[in-house]
Amino acid sequence: MNLPPRQQQILELVRDRGYVSIEEMAQLFVVTPQTIRRDINQLAELDLLRRYHGGAAYDSSVENTAYAMRADQMRDEKQRIAEAVARQVPDHASLFINIGTTTESIARALLNHSQLKVITNNLHVASILAAKDDFEVLVAGGTVRRDGGVVGQASVDFINQFKVDYALVGISGIDEDGSLLDFDYQEVRVSQAIIANARQVILAADSSKFGRNAMVRLGAISLVDCLVTDQTPTPALVQLLNEHKVRVEVV
Repeated sequence: MNLPPRQQQILELVRDRGYVSIEEMAQLFVVTPQTIRRDINQLAELDLLRRYHGGAAYDSSVENTAYAMRADQMRDEKQRIAEAVARQVPDHASLFINIGTTTESIARALLNHSQLKVITNNLHVASILAAKDDFEVLVAGGTVRRDGGVVGQASVDFINQFKVDYALVGISGIDEDGSLLDFDYQEVRVSQAIIANARQVILAADSSKFGRNAMVRLGAISLVDCLVTDQTPTPALVQLLNEHKVRVEVV
């Protein structure tokens, strides 16, 4: 495709790094952020990258964006989502929390609670919550990934020992047909066990997850009781959520 030189360079940079902020690109190309936004919008319209608030990313269905880049994406939106999820959790509750940068934001938002019992396969979540003397934090065993996630059959077996009040879960993508999608089949197996062993399931997913493609199917949106997000989903997804009586909170 015959793109202007700067747009071609932007595309190569985003594909190489996974995610790049508008501010960084403006400095790199010595142009205004508004110019970079126009470039990104044009590239997104051509389906060459995905536009995010504050930056752009190249999405692959087989490989997730690097952890550090995911942590920086949609930071403000994740914070609002996390605070809304935390408000739904009472003190003295038992929780599962799975892998993800959004669930790590939720962990930080839970620090004002008291007497929580938390079971997680996310080492970052465990580290955040262990700071509270009145919390009991249990970590699943298994294979530790570079992003702090713990996966494998040992994790599944550990999760299956419990029945908790709430599962607070994140996801990599939500398809238009309501499929919950992720990249690591081992992570998905643990998340399936988490959902199966919780009385209520709260899915925390920012709007960049709508329509995002990933190759491993966790299950249907009907598995969750509540979706907390930052923008109203697409009409097709709203219809599915209504059909399955999934409560939606937009923050």
